[in-house]
Amino acid sequence: MSLLEAANLVKHFDGPRHGLLARKTTVHAVDDVSFEIARGETLGLVGESGCGKSTVGQLVLNLLEPTEGQIRFDGEDVNALDDAGWRARRRDLQLIFQDSRNALDPRLPVAAQVAEGLEIHGIDRIAERTAQMLEAVGLGGEMGGRYPHELSGGQVQRAVIARALVVEPRLVVCDEPVAALDVSIQAQVVNLLRDLQAERGLAYLFISHDLSLVRHIADRVAVMYSGRLAEIAPRAELFERPLHPYTRALIAAVPVARAKAGPRRTHAEPLHGDPPSPLSPPAGCRLHPRCVHASERCRIEMPSLRTLNGSTDHLVACHHAEELAL
Repeated sequence: MSLLEAANLVKHFDGPRHGLLARKTTVHAVDDVSFEIARGETLGLVGESGCGKSTVGQLVLNLLEPTEGQIRFDGEDVNALDDAGWRARRRDLQLIFQDSRNALDPRLPVAAQVAEGLEIHGIDRIAERTAQMLEAVGLGGEMGGRYPHELSGGQVQRAVIARALVVEPRLVVCDEPVAALDVSIQAQVVNLLRDLQAERGLAYLFISHDLSLVRHIADRVAVMYSGRLAEIAPRAELFERPLHPYTRALIAAVPVARAKAGPRRTHAEPLHGDPPSPLSPPAGCRLHPRCVHASERCRIEMPSLRTLNGSTDHLVACHHAEELAL
């Protein structure tokens, strides 16, 4: 059984009104998204800004209530939990923020902020556990007594990681966790996340727009476009044999990924125009206005995620996946 199961997630927000008599609008942030994460696995969730991937992370953490759909954690329907139930479950699901400096209180030293989760959840040996966690992320010794403004960007992100992991969660949502860091520091932090995962048996939902980072850390990759999943596959399979035109375009746009794609890589046609507005997504396949392979079927019928050629672990939502796979 998977640790996390997300089934048919939908999240719509009320959109802006333009004038008192204007019709109410709807923001289609997430539409019918389903995936699973196994114990100890990293699922990379990638896509352009505004595609809905951060909203998916917030749904997983119950920071947003889904419009439709279900989330099960360790077999339990978490949407049905009351406040007390979520307080007990909260320890198992933690978040690593993108904006690490704003995630920390500038008035408190780092050690005190790492210890907060232990205090909230009533976990004993607070000082000992805090010191061990700071040591594990490379902030041992007197570093715990420093304030956030006294730390570098990489050190602040390590403090945020320590605060998330000190309560011993089982699943961590990493929402663009290194996007604000220099490239040289990004690799150090991603390697730290991998090491901590191996030591602690963690599962990650790793949200990023950077395919090279996802390739480095993820076991499987889910590609998201305009609120929907375009493709899900094991990392090596996705990069070597992408089946969706959007996935192919993303990989082709990343020089590192393209260089490593190997002899089986396929030609990717560039996409035209910009992603659709979540206020007015197109009918049919949401990529069809930008895709050179679009047919009349693409314009009227939404493709569903399906397997191809008997592969149960590679799913794609494209009407023309068979011909693109050739």
